[in-house]
Amino acid sequence: MAILVSGDFHNDARGELRYLTKDYLINHYGKKVYESINYHIILGDAGFLWPGNEAKEAENVKVLAERHFPILCVIGNHEPVLGYTDLPEADIGIGEKVIAIKEAEPLIAYLKRGKVYSIENKEFLVLGGALSIDKYRRIPGLSWWENEYWSASEEKKVFKMLETQNKFDYVLSHTGPSRINFKVFPSYSGMFDSQKYYDKVAVLNEEIDKIITCKGWFSGHWHAVDYYYCKYRKRGYQYLYRHNALITEKKVIRPKYNTPGDLL
Repeated sequence: MAILVSGDFHNDARGELRYLTKDYLINHYGKKVYESINYHIILGDAGFLWPGNEAKEAENVKVLAERHFPILCVIGNHEPVLGYTDLPEADIGIGEKVIAIKEAEPLIAYLKRGKVYSIENKEFLVLGGALSIDKYRRIPGLSWWENEYWSASEEKKVFKMLETQNKFDYVLSHTGPSRINFKVFPSYSGMFDSQKYYDKVAVLNEEIDKIITCKGWFSGHWHAVDYYYCKYRKRGYQYLYRHNALITEKKVIRPKYNTPGDLL
């Protein structure tokens, strides 16, 4: 078994699809490893259902459908699914239900914030959301959604759940915990000290990070490939964009290099 994990997709707005095609994955991992992939997880800002982008999305889905596994998305910040209240939920056998935006092959669905999913015999805590620093130039309901931040009810429920369930294999989020963000991207730390760029989701992730046990944490959002290992908490934090990680039965196959970020 294997789980493909990738960063922001943006419905291929910046050429992200080329790193997710069947041919690319076979060339990069080999046919045997490719055939072992059973799920693909996108770490937020997948961008499906973007208003006015239906034709482009149909083309992208056609390419993704050449692969044999479903797509599960973490909720990001630039995420049209946040504007829907009537999308169907589906039970696909991974514990909690998912928000299905396409049930025919390939299944494309969003994982719910604050829920725990069991995927390929591994426990994943799913978070999501982040601050859109460019919301000043976006249109509410068309290119920006207010509930990129968690509601008070969502926060209360996740901390209640963590009182009794706080050991996981991996965490899936959009942005990382604030402390780790600053260590990996120190040039942004001064910017986020200001109230204008204060990201409540990153702070929420930091509070959750303090009270859980896990093997590793995966994030997107920063448009970068980077990795930080925290000796104190004894786990690694992997940021992904345009390159992928692979969670196999025994190990995680990570990108072998880092790239600078350009947070959006």
